[in-house]
Amino acid sequence: MPTLFMTGHSFCRKVFARAATALAVGFIHHIASAAEGPGPDARANHPGRAVYQTYCATCHNIPGTRAPALSALQLMSAQSLRLALTQGVMQQQGSLVPKDKMPLLLEYLAADDADSNWTAAMMCAGGERNVDLNPPASLSMFGVDHKNSRRMSAQQAGLSSKQLPDLELAWAIGFPQTTSLRSSPVIVGPTMFYAPAQSGKLLALDIEKACAKWVYDVGVAVRSSVSYGDIGSRKALILADAQAQVHVVDARTGERIWKANGRHDATGTITGAPVLYKDRIIVPVSSSGVGAGANPKHECCVGHGAVVALDAATGKQLWTAHTMEDAQYTGRTSSIGVKLRGPSGAPIWSTPSIDSERGLVYATTGQNTSLPATQTSDAVLAIDLANGNLQWTFQALANDVWNLACRPEPAQSGPNCPSPADSVLKDFDFGAGAVLARTRDGKDIVLAGQKSGDLWALDPQQNGKLLWRQRFGDGTALGGIHWGLAIDSEYRVFAPINDPHFPEIEDYVPQPGMNAVDIDTGAVLWRKPVTADCSNGRKERFNLCGEKYGLSAAPLVVDKSIVAGALDGRVYVFDAATGDIVWQYDTLRDFSTVNGIKGQGGGIDSHSVFAGSGMLFVASGYGGFRQPPGNVLLAFRPKSKAR
Repeated sequence: MPTLFMTGHSFCRKVFARAATALAVGFIHHIASAAEGPGPDARANHPGRAVYQTYCATCHNIPGTRAPALSALQLMSAQSLRLALTQGVMQQQGSLVPKDKMPLLLEYLAADDADSNWTAAMMCAGGERNVDLNPPASLSMFGVDHKNSRRMSAQQAGLSSKQLPDLELAWAIGFPQTTSLRSSPVIVGPTMFYAPAQSGKLLALDIEKACAKWVYDVGVAVRSSVSYGDIGSRKALILADAQAQVHVVDARTGERIWKANGRHDATGTITGAPVLYKDRIIVPVSSSGVGAGANPKHECCVGHGAVVALDAATGKQLWTAHTMEDAQYTGRTSSIGVKLRGPSGAPIWSTPSIDSERGLVYATTGQNTSLPATQTSDAVLAIDLANGNLQWTFQALANDVWNLACRPEPAQSGPNCPSPADSVLKDFDFGAGAVLARTRDGKDIVLAGQKSGDLWALDPQQNGKLLWRQRFGDGTALGGIHWGLAIDSEYRVFAPINDPHFPEIEDYVPQPGMNAVDIDTGAVLWRKPVTADCSNGRKERFNLCGEKYGLSAAPLVVDKSIVAGALDGRVYVFDAATGDIVWQYDTLRDFSTVNGIKGQGGGIDSHSVFAGSGMLFVASGYGGFRQPPGNVLLAFRPKSKAR
């Protein structure tokens, strides 16, 4: 999904002039960061501090970069940090740290492990742990349905639009050693199956009592949202962890059914949700090599995206749809004489959608990370559900080759960054999954939103032919449409725009807010901007409140309303017909939690807005990209239902 630096056009160069000397290195996605600034160092006398200063501080202590601040790193567990530095997106950077110094670095950075038994304290009473799976699921997957509509009827959600302006906080749960929450749960009757990412747990939560019926130990941090359905005679939950292992868990008992490798190579990660469809699980793979490019000695680059189909009963891989062939040496060398490899990139960050009528999987991709550029980057792919063959491709932007060696000015880029002659250097990937919708005359249409600010409409009956295009703003690597779209029953598609605000840039006009577009024509029906709010102590909690307040998280339609979360911690409910804001709530504050863990609200991003069982839920806290960290799951219900 979004990477760490904006590059390419004049806007990007101006924005990052203030941080031009910083290394283009940083955690991506599941590694969280704090608000701007490195924060106080509570462990200044620890011997690991010298290791941090030598190998990490160049990025993590400079506010202009996207790397996590030290204060945020010191809220994370040793396990999460070790995984990132040895197997995850920071593996190349971690390899520079001498092996004998790594333990000191982790000890210096890792949070206190005092809350290691936190789940034991929130278990339901012994007689209240039954999981009733008889009701139909309110929410069975991130996209709500296989079409990725993100649309819930009043009956599904247990909430009507008349009730949404009258919500109040029902409860808050806090999670230890957590700075970012990223996943959507499954909701069946009175039970929510939720995986707070950095905790490495899957919880079966009683929605009314906010206690746990059972806890499944994933073993490492969780990357994906949770999906649900029938596998054989059992109701099963499916999710992916930070090591790209797919877990299938019995929803009634919390027992593992099986665990299997979900990737196609040694470096792949899984960010979008695995989707259960009939007898197979469709897994999006977000391997790209984007971080490795920052190492000038790395033979850049290898790794590419894929869709992998697993047998739902066993976890056996049935087929793999690669976004390109494996990287080979290209015959070129970098400016310092290192051999170069390619192609690479085109990761799949999003949850795939499924076209059951045509037997297709729709997946959206990111940029290439090394030359040569491919036709599958920044694209919508239609993949045969039966065998994984690529049926058609729509490429929104060609020659977008970018990795973390790239700087705002080409002259400052590292050896592994392509030249402007070979790449547009935009990093305009698709982080939002494709949506299969229907027009008024009953024809299918594929919708996709891009970080460029573009909303695309394609004809699946004519191999992805472009029907219309609507663009909001200039787009940036952290702007445009990030994590998702939503549609309603009135032939509207809702596009949230994230554009950060940089007041010093005169020729850039950010357009953060919500937009409603006619599905048939692409005409804009209404636009509702969101504005900054740094009042009432918000500036002290998040000093980038005047810059980062756009809508990045995937929105959710509930009845005749659209719900969205903002990077600065605010939640909005818009009237779907008019765009009027009918309810707003600020989560950027401390919360008293039912489980006694200190609760702190923060940014809202990724898959963090969902509903079911008569409540609206928001996971508050997303420290990546210098957004405010947090660790709370919040439940809201209509005041008329309050006890």
